[in-house]
Amino acid sequence: MSILRQIEQQKRREVAQLQRLQPLEVLREQAAYARDCVSLRAALLRPESSGIIAEFKRQSPSKGLINGLASPAEVVSGYSEAGAAAVSVLTDQAFFGARGTDFSQARAHTRLPLLRKDFIVDAYQVFESKAMGADVILLIAALLSPEAVDQLAGLAHQLGMEVLLEVHSSAETEAYRHCTADMTGINNRNLNTFGLDIRNSLSLAASLPADCLAVAESGIESVEIVRQLRSHGFRGFLIGEYFMRQAQPGLACNHFIHALRYEN
Repeated sequence: MSILRQIEQQKRREVAQLQRLQPLEVLREQAAYARDCVSLRAALLRPESSGIIAEFKRQSPSKGLINGLASPAEVVSGYSEAGAAAVSVLTDQAFFGARGTDFSQARAHTRLPLLRKDFIVDAYQVFESKAMGADVILLIAALLSPEAVDQLAGLAHQLGMEVLLEVHSSAETEAYRHCTADMTGINNRNLNTFGLDIRNSLSLAASLPADCLAVAESGIESVEIVRQLRSHGFRGFLIGEYFMRQAQPGLACNHFIHALRYEN
């Protein structure tokens, strides 16, 4: 069984348990549920935007422990000060080592758009994301049918959130091209094998609709790669592991964005 299918099975078990412990009426009572969301799409389209979606994550199935002791408050504050366009936070505990307070601490320390990065397979998780204070949710084509993506995206939009739809192959870009997502992310990591190929974004860029706001995900470790991706039409660049494996992720992000803006 692939890693992605293992994650999916675990996630469905978690959702079933959470629905018993925290029914929807409890989620709707959370303070963050009433807040107005901030647009990631608008943040990426600003002329002065760095385009960097800086990610907080502790570990991954492919790399193991990356930065298990990092403080969300410190890292996310650093990302905000560095000029990131937005922040992404991994909330999966079983495979990515997230702690239950990671997202709430991040929310308390940034006004930037905040992406909840998880494996969403049920409408309950969309309501949960709103209650957590998310501005954007990730929907993964490899986990969901186009019909399911449209249903979950429609719910997210009703709640005021945006949707980043993640694809990995030309077959997915074609099958999901009419889905109602706000942005399309091309993942350079194969979620079945967790193998990485940065060329995936470059090869699939031309297959995206002309009006698509494209985000490149995974394996971005240099300013040169970002510039190359920009030349292929990408406006967003999700970077997590490169920053998180540094002693000071916020400072690493600062140096990266400075180089992106000012160095030839």
